[in-house]
Amino acid sequence: METIQLNNGLTIPVVGSGTNTFGKENREYMGTINGETTELKEAVANGYRLFDTAIAYRNEAVVAKGLKETGLGREAFFLTSKIPGEEAYYKDAAAVKEGVESSLAALDTDYIDLYYIDLYLIHHPWDNLEQILAMWRVLEAFVDKGVLKAIGVSNFNQEQLGYLLEHSRIKPAVNQIESHPGNWNDAIIDFCLENHVVPEAWGPLTKVSDEAKETLCKIGAAYNKNWAQVALRYQVQRGVIVIPKSHNNERQKENLALFDFELSSEDMQKIATL
Repeated sequence: METIQLNNGLTIPVVGSGTNTFGKENREYMGTINGETTELKEAVANGYRLFDTAIAYRNEAVVAKGLKETGLGREAFFLTSKIPGEEAYYKDAAAVKEGVESSLAALDTDYIDLYYIDLYLIHHPWDNLEQILAMWRVLEAFVDKGVLKAIGVSNFNQEQLGYLLEHSRIKPAVNQIESHPGNWNDAIIDFCLENHVVPEAWGPLTKVSDEAKETLCKIGAAYNKNWAQVALRYQVQRGVIVIPKSHNNERQKENLALFDFELSSEDMQKIATL
């Protein structure tokens, strides 16, 4: 697995697994939590080590349960979670602290005396930059304690991210944003890369048109790769972490098989226009 170094020196895998429907009935985002860990353990067996969850997903405890059931130590994994950008979590410092501590408890991160979350993100911005900064200050204090190894944001635009970059003591390490064929989100990705913030793509294989798939399939034929592998490789090759999610064992494997080929500059340009 290839890694990227964050601006604090921590390394993170360039491919991870989303989990927002893991451990839920009918594999639905709003499904009742059922504690099922099969797909997560299959992902670990297939080579995934980066797992992305959130308070809003309601399944942090399921992710922890699945990782513990693999028998691998906590240090084998890179765990990301997120605190909601909602008033109940940002109204004051105590609310932020309670949110972080709820994630730590749900993820059971002390199960081998290693009490930390690798990356913790503000899940969504809201329309008050000073309040966002106030939440950030509390997250910085958790970094100082070593409880959060890195902190970042999710779904932030250039203005919001730029404000944090200008006013923060600890710079955001990651901005997790929507990016996929049809909406590469180039402007914010370029801004991130220019400012040493690693962009991370959620939903990298969603909302892909038939036309885009056809183009990606044609490109993939030259590399003996499918359309999804080409789309993911494009992101990785331009410095973007990807966190595809699949409940299917074979597709999980396919989504990791990105490191035995390299897209040509011509193909990169074609994909950029999708």
